[in-house]
Amino acid sequence: MNINTVTIWNDFNRELKAYIKRSVVNPSDVDDIMQDIFVKIIKNIEKVNQAKNLQQYIYGVARNAINDYFNNGIYRNSYAEIPEIPLDVETESLNSIIADSLKPFIDQLPEKYREAILMTEFQNVSQKELAERLNISYSGAKSRVQRGKEKLKEQLLDCCAFQNDVYGNIIDVKKKKCDCD
Repeated sequence: MNINTVTIWNDFNRELKAYIKRSVVNPSDVDDIMQDIFVKIIKNIEKVNQAKNLQQYIYGVARNAINDYFNNGIYRNSYAEIPEIPLDVETESLNSIIADSLKPFIDQLPEKYREAILMTEFQNVSQKELAERLNISYSGAKSRVQRGKEKLKEQLLDCCAFQNDVYGNIIDVKKKKCDCD
């Protein structure tokens, strides 16, 4: 991956600023920390380009910049606690959040697709194990999961309009015509 700092700024500046604001009271301190983050990114752009997960890497730089900023002792009263990075959510709790949000859509799937999605995506059952449990071929299990995902995606896109960043992360959702609350 070969990404430049302007792209990083455009993609992450709002998110990072909001992340910093959760731990810093003074707006000028927020700007100082943002500046520190991007100076570090500019100085280490080669490392940034080698990162496997750009968002996780940048939030790591942000977390370290916030720690550095407050560890010097001058700003200790400006924050309560550095918030957790959204990427560090435990897999099980993230799965239950997603499952709760998708439950109405999954419930509308035909039984065979609903079962395949629930088992493989939320019960950590492999597709090979799914095939064995349902007494179907491995390719049949793969197809069933794929078709279930396609049907689920269709339902979601019929209901809501999603806006993604350049990395595929959802940054905004607008309801179209359903009651999916």
